[in-house]
Amino acid sequence: MSDPNRLEATARPDSDEVVTLIVKHRVKAGLEAPYEAWLRRIVGVAGQYEGHLGVDVIRGKSGGLDLFTCVLRFCSTEAMQRWLDSPQRRTLVDEAAPMLADGDQTEVHPVHEFWFSIQTDAASPPPRWKQALLTMLVILPHTLLVPLIWGPVLQLNAWLGNYVVATFLITLTIVLSVVYLFMPLATRLFAPWLQASAADRHLEPGHGQ
Repeated sequence: MSDPNRLEATARPDSDEVVTLIVKHRVKAGLEAPYEAWLRRIVGVAGQYEGHLGVDVIRGKSGGLDLFTCVLRFCSTEAMQRWLDSPQRRTLVDEAAPMLADGDQTEVHPVHEFWFSIQTDAASPPPRWKQALLTMLVILPHTLLVPLIWGPVLQLNAWLGNYVVATFLITLTIVLSVVYLFMPLATRLFAPWLQASAADRHLEPGHGQ
């Protein structure tokens, strides 16, 4: 029998690309408190694994039950697979199984896709024009402000002021800030707007009610 936690090679991103593991748990009514205690433990254990880059936990609702969406980032597919295959994770998931309405649901996305993959109840991703608009709203202030912030530092010596070095530092700052801080915050803040299109599609003429 194949291992449900083992990812097929055709579905894996390149090994040198940061990947995100999205885990969704729908918790049975009345078991929210023990689940949250369990969640704190497994997040702490995952954080000790080599290649683990951080985790975001989003709490929502699905079918009248609390839905917890955990977005774990890893430096490579191999690092993520080590966590999925680890005895510690298997033991903890088995411990949580009685609290889960639908079991342990996992999805894998390249880092550039996970921003718009964590909407809890969306049947499909938001349209690309919304993704592009939200991405621009996040990146534009960075492109305006980050060079100004770095400016005084880059003028301290000629090496830092080198065009290639300065561009690298500014770009690195923008990428890290967008990927790990502002884009996750923006997708949560604008979640109702991002999801609205999926609901609207069900009301278009010809689709019925």
